[in-house]
Amino acid sequence: MLSFDTICDARSILSRYLPVTRLVAASSLRRFSGGEVYLKLESELPTGSFKPRGALYALTVNQSRREIREVVASSTGNHGAAVAYAAKLLGVKATIFLPSNPNPVKRARIAELGATIVEEGLPDLAAAFQLASEYAKAYGVYFLNDATDPNVHFGPATIACEIFDVLPSAEAIYVPMGDTALIRGVASAAKHISPDVRIIGVQAEQAPSYYLSWKEGQVVTTETCDTIADGLATRTPNEQNVRDILQLVDDVRLVSEEQMLSAIWHLLVEEHIVAESAGAAATAALMQSGQKAGRNAVALVTGANISTVVLQRAVQKGMEANPVPH
Repeated sequence: MLSFDTICDARSILSRYLPVTRLVAASSLRRFSGGEVYLKLESELPTGSFKPRGALYALTVNQSRREIREVVASSTGNHGAAVAYAAKLLGVKATIFLPSNPNPVKRARIAELGATIVEEGLPDLAAAFQLASEYAKAYGVYFLNDATDPNVHFGPATIACEIFDVLPSAEAIYVPMGDTALIRGVASAAKHISPDVRIIGVQAEQAPSYYLSWKEGQVVTTETCDTIADGLATRTPNEQNVRDILQLVDDVRLVSEEQMLSAIWHLLVEEHIVAESAGAAATAALMQSGQKAGRNAVALVTGANISTVVLQRAVQKGMEANPVPH
């Protein structure tokens, strides 16, 4: 459990830069859950994802302790954009290592924020992490790694505080699970505020490393993490993170590529919300029949940076399943 005093400190710091994101009722999801469903719209933050919470807090805290002339990150996109945003805001140079062929929307956002991008010959996030780590050591710069940095998860912990400010009766929170900084922060803060709240992690079927690790109680790696949800594409869990989710997370669900596409379509058409694949994963889990969510459930919509290709797939699938009558 994170220190609640430090979570409150993170909330105070972030309030200087970031708005409180909306928690909206989603009546169209009621039939799937057996109760009321609310969506926490983290996609409304600058850079279009929840990631600035962790990046801004970690960079601010570290900058207060020592001089930071450059910050380095490895990312599939959203964390990189968040670090670039935080660096620009705080006057620090940023270098972001991306896997080859990244989400073009996310890459463009990083470039717009003025960060240096390195992606040549990096097949996946693990390779990007390795090169970023070597670069940071060689040049003595701050490596802001969202999977292991001890300050990052205090940022997303503030999401739970905002949820309970508006909905004290929340019984379950569905959280997409990639590198786990998000769910570790949210779960820790939520259980400080409401010990009985259920935290449900959601992973992609094609990138299930943390699901398998949670289920087996030890680190389980996977050979690949090939999923449309690049924000959930992890294959090498961190041992300490696995120990944390074993303590904090009540259940972990897997969602298929097709289920995420259906959730993207549903959010777009029924709730008028744009979500990328990882951003729609929590909604996808809620939409699965036979899994009641309780009286008041919250699903995090964690990002809106969807590529054109994935959006086209979601629309095509939605139109096939719901043809327009002639």
